[in-house]
Amino acid sequence: MENQELIPHLFRTEYQKIVSVLCSLFGIHHIEIAEDIVSDTFLTASETWAIKGTPENPTAWLYTVAKNKTKNYLKRNTVFETKIVSEIKHNTPLNNPEIDLDLSDQNIADSQLAMIFTVCNPCNSEEAQIALALNLLCGFGISEISDAFLSNKEVIYKRINRAKEKLKEENIKIQNPNQSEVKDRIQTVLKTIYLLYSEGYYSVSQNTTLRKDLCTEAMRLTYLLIQNENTNLPETNALMALMCFHSSRFDARTGDNGEIILYEDQDQSLWNQELIDRGTYFLSKSSTGNTLSKYHLEAGIAYWHTIKQDSPEKWTNILELYNNLIILEYSTIVALNRTYALAKVKGKEEAIREVEKLNLTDNHFYYSLLGNLYSGVDSAKALQYFETALSLAKTISDKNVISRNIELLQ
Repeated sequence: MENQELIPHLFRTEYQKIVSVLCSLFGIHHIEIAEDIVSDTFLTASETWAIKGTPENPTAWLYTVAKNKTKNYLKRNTVFETKIVSEIKHNTPLNNPEIDLDLSDQNIADSQLAMIFTVCNPCNSEEAQIALALNLLCGFGISEISDAFLSNKEVIYKRINRAKEKLKEENIKIQNPNQSEVKDRIQTVLKTIYLLYSEGYYSVSQNTTLRKDLCTEAMRLTYLLIQNENTNLPETNALMALMCFHSSRFDARTGDNGEIILYEDQDQSLWNQELIDRGTYFLSKSSTGNTLSKYHLEAGIAYWHTIKQDSPEKWTNILELYNNLIILEYSTIVALNRTYALAKVKGKEEAIREVEKLNLTDNHFYYSLLGNLYSGVDSAKALQYFETALSLAKTISDKNVISRNIELLQ
């Protein structure tokens, strides 16, 4: 992997790990210092590797440089020396007086878990919690977060800064959550990870259909929660199951040139059976207790999509799960997706009536779905809807898919 690809990849996977450990060491009031040290570490990597080449173990190199930069900062910064270092030393065992940055796997896991629940503190609004978590824990840029929230960059920038200041004002401690804190914050934590996976699975901000690194990171964070006794909950396992099922079709979902391949056209031999099996395992684990979350229902829908045989039973089950999902947590996108299953079970005409009720006039998926439903029913209308969808589509992949549908009708 070339440096221009490797460094952004490592930034995505390692940045938040080192930031979490530093924040745990420094405290909530010094988030910016932690971010500056880690950003400077990656800047040094970019400059050094361009001249000397990529080291044999890039991650270990980053960790070593981050440790050295932390020690140097502590030595030269007067404020830290007088106000912070003494506190750190006070909490350091007497047999280890040297302040060190512990970047062991266990300490990284503990620090990240603590940071997830610190950032998702109810002293901030849910929107602010999610924006800060995506930025601080997942390495999202302002542009990516603004796309995820369908907002503008200035609003997101201010929201993140206000969220940081609120955590400082409340003097929130960075520590692993107890059962009460888990109960209060787990939904926001899961929603943040869900958004991270969604951005990777269908990325608008990077003009590409699939960003596997984001999906992998979301799955890693979810597994981190599963490994902790307090956060190993039914809905956590359901989210992991959902991501496993979706990830199992990665290789079949895009073509050689990055173009999206619709579900009915996918090469099923490319589906990853190991991930399907893992998803089935986590879905089974999620069935304990009395909790029924949106992740349970979406995981069920995703499970049935991994069943290769196209049968009435398959689509009837998917439609029923969508019906329950709409009752539990209605959204226009869920309603839109439901109509594909409705067409399979009750025919295109009923599905068309349901889609047209939604009237999502600024959504290219809405017009693209209508184009597909009208294909074979009214070609003129189908063409009209596909042309409108093409004018609204944002990514090159979406435009290419819609263009192919238009060509088939002409």
